[in-house]
This record gives sequence, structure tokens and C-alpha cells, in this order.
Amino acid sequence: MKVGRQSKLLEIIDKYPIETQEDLGIKLKESGFNVTQATISRDIKELRLIKVLNAQGKYHYASFKENSSSSTNERIVNVFRESVIGVEYSGNMIVIKTLSGAAMAASAAIDSLAWSEVVGCVSGDDTIFVLVRNIENIELVVAKFRKMMR
Repeated sequence: MKVGRQSKLLEIIDKYPIETQEDLGIKLKESGFNVTQATISRDIKELRLIKVLNAQGKYHYASFKENSSSSTNERIVNVFRESVIGVEYSGNMIVIKTLSGAAMAASAAIDSLAWSEVVGCVSGDDTIFVLVRNIENIELVVAKFRKMMR
């Protein structure tokens, strides 16, 4: 539930200029998540959300992106670690199994890593398909995913 809720929260702030926790709570409730202000506050802290100034001079929530491409964000690794239960591959396709309902959050985490070897991800409820650019890199990418699971 937490991983799914936090994934939806990140999706909402990417889509809408959310200015307050109350606004965020309304959007989460519209998406089927019954949340309290305390839960929203904890999620904001855990996801390390920040407020940024938009073109209209108003502040809204945004996710903090690491500037260093060599290190992975702790939040990303935690979302992945908490939700992934298995990684297999065939050809240049990786199949990642997650807890039920957690594939979207894990897929968003993978996408935010922006690995050059990965073309993209498609996720369902509990499965993610990851397309690797070159078959030569498949074992390297699988090893990276398995390391993140530990």
C-alpha cells in the first residue's frame, strides 16, 4: 500500500503543480487512497520532496533529483528493494516480478535511474518488462538490479 501510494504521489506532483499538503491529499483521495495529513507529511519526508518556484511565481512540490549520475538515490533503491521479489531475463528483455500492486512504483524507480543501457520499462500490477538496448549489456543490467535487491 505504501509503495503504491508513494508512487501515485510522485505521479501526481509530476502532473499537477501541487502547492499544499491539503491539495495533495485531495488528489490522492481522488485516486482511491484514504490518507491523513500525517501520512502525507511522512511520505513527503521519505520521498525527499522539495518545493520549487514555478513560472507563475508559486511554489509547488517536486521530487529531488540527484545531480551525480554515478550514485543512485537512496529513495529509488528503497522503493525497488521493498517491492521487487525476482529478476530474470531472456534475450535483451528483463522480467522483474514485484509484490502485487508494486510494479508501477518499481518501474518509476527504474526509469528515474536513467541508465543508458535501458531503453524503457512497461509495467503491470506485479510484473515489469525492461528492454535493454544491447544484448551484450543484459547480464550487467541484471546484476545491477540484483544488487539493488540486497
